[in-house]
Amino acid sequence: MSANVDLNNRPDYDDVLQAIADYVLTFKTPSAEALDTARNCLMDTLGCGLLALRFPECTKHLGPIVEGTVVPFGARVPGTSYRLDPVKAAWDIGCIVRWLDYNDTWLAAEWGHPSDNLGAILAVADHLSQKRIANGDVPLTIRDVLEAMIMAHEIQGVISLENSFNRVGLDHVILVKVASTAVSARLLGANRDQLLSALSHAFADGQALRTYRHAPNAGSRKSWAAGDAASRGVRLADIAMRGEMGIPGVLSAKQWGFYDVSFSHTNKDLALKPEDKRAFSFSRPFGSYVMENVLFKISFPAEFHAQTACEAAVALHPQVRNRLHEIDRIVITTHESAIRIISKVGPLANAADRDHCLQYMTAVPLAFGNLVAEQYEDDFHRAHPIIDVLREKMVIVEDPRFSREYLEPDKRSIANAVQVFFKDGSSTDNVLVEYPIGHRRRRAEGIPLLEDKFRANLATRYVGQRCTEIVALCKDQARLESTPVNRFIDLFMV
Repeated sequence: MSANVDLNNRPDYDDVLQAIADYVLTFKTPSAEALDTARNCLMDTLGCGLLALRFPECTKHLGPIVEGTVVPFGARVPGTSYRLDPVKAAWDIGCIVRWLDYNDTWLAAEWGHPSDNLGAILAVADHLSQKRIANGDVPLTIRDVLEAMIMAHEIQGVISLENSFNRVGLDHVILVKVASTAVSARLLGANRDQLLSALSHAFADGQALRTYRHAPNAGSRKSWAAGDAASRGVRLADIAMRGEMGIPGVLSAKQWGFYDVSFSHTNKDLALKPEDKRAFSFSRPFGSYVMENVLFKISFPAEFHAQTACEAAVALHPQVRNRLHEIDRIVITTHESAIRIISKVGPLANAADRDHCLQYMTAVPLAFGNLVAEQYEDDFHRAHPIIDVLREKMVIVEDPRFSREYLEPDKRSIANAVQVFFKDGSSTDNVLVEYPIGHRRRRAEGIPLLEDKFRANLATRYVGQRCTEIVALCKDQARLESTPVNRFIDLFMV
């Protein structure tokens, strides 16, 4: 054969795409624990979205692209009066649930927030339910939503276990797009070929960079990036449902595939393992592991790697609040991922910059005894120069055990320790918190607090009777699962 031609034998779909497609098409009845956790996740994620509606920087992004657009059977955005096409509704729901960095989290080789996929799931489910009712059919129920959430969590989280996109400069929202594409296609009734086509296009897209999450360019795009990815998942599922052909070798094609173009790196300083450079690896099959082990953000609207540092700082607040100006140094002992993502010095330009700064997120509860979303805003920062004074006194130290146990499957700790040293030579205790309240190891302690968080978030948007009705429904697993999606969304509209 001539050396200047390509062999044009079309391959089978890459094994990874087939595994994802087969998982969602043959999804088995999930465990009771997964369904119960998904119910709590649904409550928490919607509550986070409602709280974000208090922030104009978030709400300026919401609504139809063309003002006055009327969409038959439009998907609704909870907490608003918007009825939008499912693609824009997925964008808006994804934007509000992610805006305050307060929704659930998954930490492994890659980091992310699997509940970001709820934007796609709710938008598609609400739109389909309204269409079904209009056609005299049975609408989808919240059980369908919970199962889609379990699948989306699993796709995003299992890929994250062994595959680091951040190491090659890609943002984790690629996995929101992939998972949202898969579950949107399933909800739309895709067959196997349509699902494979949709998934292939998710990887063929250009992927988001992590630039907007890191110093010195951290900014508010990180708060809407997941909504953007979820909406793209809905769009790609729709494209595939129209019969668009797929790209079977999108991952593995030499030179042109995702592995060679986007999942390899020539920078030797990154010291990547060879298996990380060219193909995905998996440590477990798809099931319901991720939903069962997901991390809830309960106490603080803060990047998850700082949650335990915030908790330690709150514990130390009584010992330091009257001695802030006597502090010589503050030692934060942490793990490698926290250092790589959120440890920074120098001026902090905006709220998004501050909620990804380990030092800022530790300084505020040390000084004030708590950390809430409003404390990231410019006005609060300017009014309290003590925050930057404390930041300048911080020393960040990695503990190899913390870094190791962060990745161990039977631990997955997110440990931080904080100790304050004073100019007179005295010091506080070294307060170590290895597992945040939202961790599976602290689930019994955390769920009542998660429910309190949900009630508080509902109260920012609705009158007392509506809040009571929503909480009662969401706490009743059987009644919630049988509730039609459109009736459920009705409760959240204004």
